[in-house]
Amino acid sequence: MKLDYETSLRNFSAAFHLSKEKTRDGADVIPGGFSRRTFNYGPHAVFAQRGEGQYIYTIDGKRLLDLNNNFSTNVLGHNHPAVIEAIGALLPSGFSFGNPTGHELALAKLLCERVESVEQVKFFCSASEACLGAVRIARSYTGRKKIAKFEGGYHGFTDDLAVSTHPSPANFPGPDFNPRSVPDSDGIPSYKLDNVITLVQNDYEACENILRRHAGDVACILLELQSCAGGIVSLENAFVTKLGALAKELGILVVFDETITLRAAYGGLQSRYDFKPDLTVMGKMIGGGLPIGAIGGARHIFRVIEENQVMMSGTHHGHPMACAAGLATMEAMDRQAYQRLDAMADMVKAGLNEWARKHRYPFVVFGEFSVLGYAFTKELGQTIQTHRDYWNKIDDRKMSIYALEMATRGFFPVHRGQIGLTLPMTDDDVAGYVETTKNIITEIHADN
Repeated sequence: MKLDYETSLRNFSAAFHLSKEKTRDGADVIPGGFSRRTFNYGPHAVFAQRGEGQYIYTIDGKRLLDLNNNFSTNVLGHNHPAVIEAIGALLPSGFSFGNPTGHELALAKLLCERVESVEQVKFFCSASEACLGAVRIARSYTGRKKIAKFEGGYHGFTDDLAVSTHPSPANFPGPDFNPRSVPDSDGIPSYKLDNVITLVQNDYEACENILRRHAGDVACILLELQSCAGGIVSLENAFVTKLGALAKELGILVVFDETITLRAAYGGLQSRYDFKPDLTVMGKMIGGGLPIGAIGGARHIFRVIEENQVMMSGTHHGHPMACAAGLATMEAMDRQAYQRLDAMADMVKAGLNEWARKHRYPFVVFGEFSVLGYAFTKELGQTIQTHRDYWNKIDDRKMSIYALEMATRGFFPVHRGQIGLTLPMTDDDVAGYVETTKNIITEIHADN
C-alpha cells in the first residue's frame, strides 16, 4: 500500500499519544510546549523518559534507535560508564566555583594535543557563545567589523550570526552568485545584517568576487566544513584551500565551526583538509552531553584576550562538570572509535545508495563522516552541493513522510534529513535502519 502524509501522521500520533498530550500540557508554561524548536517532530515533540546506550525510551513506552543523539552530541550514546563515573567522582567535591579547576585545564590540554591548529583554548557554556566570541576576537585582531558566512551555515541563534541559515525563495535571498543576507528570525535588527556578508558553498569564483568587493571591511570568514543544521553540505578540499589562500591575501581570519564536525576524526574534520584555520569553534561532544562551547586557535591571536582588549566572561564558563564529562568522552574517542563510526557510515551509504540506484528510486545518502544527510530528490541522480539545492531538488512531502514513519517504526533521526551514528550501535542496528529505510521508500513509491 502506498504511504501518504495523512496516514503517516495518524500512525505517528497514535504511537506517541502521550507525547502529544505532554506537548499540549507544556504549552501552558513553556511557549510551544518545549524549549527548543528543533524538538518539534511532525505535529509535536517526542518526549524522552531515559536513554541507554544507542537507544532512547519515550514516555509512550517506545524504544527508539537514537539517530539524533541530541543533534550529534552523544557520540558515545547514553549513560556511558566513563562519563557517569567522571561526573559521579566530581559531585562530592562540589561542582560550582568562582575558581578555575583542573578539569578545565585537562580538557584544554587534550584539545590542544588533538587539533593541529589549536594552541590555546577558551571555554564557554555553548557553541553559540563561542561563535560570537570568535567573531569578537576576529574584529579586535583585524580592526574590521564585518563577517562573512555561508548560506546554510548555522552558528547559533545570536543576532550577529542567525543569518541566512534557512533562507528560501520566499525571503528573496538574491541571486545564486551573490546571496542577500536574510535574518533567521523576527527581532533581529536590520543593522545587524549590514555587517554580515553571505557566501555560496563550493563556488570559489562567486566567493572571490564577493570578498574582494568587501575586502577591507571583513574580519573573518566563518564556515562549517560540513554544514548540518542548515542541511548537509560538504565543502570541497580544493575550494577550502583556495578560499583560505584568498583570506590570507586579504588579511581575513578563517574560523572553522567544528561544533559538530569535531566528531568526524581524531583531529576534527579539519585534519582531512589541507588548509588550517586561525580559530576553531568547538562544542557538543567536548562536554560529554553537558553544556559547553570553546574557541581554540593560534596563540598570537589570543593575545587580544590576555591583554584585556577583548572581554569574555561567564558564570559557568569552564564548568568543572562539563569539562570532566567532556574529558571522559574525548578519552574514550580513540582512533579506533572514529574508524568504527566511519565503517558504519560507509555501511549506510553503500547499503542505501547502491540499492536506490538499482531500483531507480530518487533517494540519496551523503556526508563525509558519521553525521549523514538523506534526501528524497525530485529526479534520479541529483546531488546536494549547495544550500539552494535543498530548495530546488528535494521533495519535502516525502521527507516528512519518511521522518514520521521512521519514528513510528523504532528509529529517531533528525526530522530535517539527518542521522547521527553512535559508538554503541551494532552492525545489526545499522542493517535494521537500512532495511527499514528500504521498506519505507518502497511504500512511498508503491504506485510507480
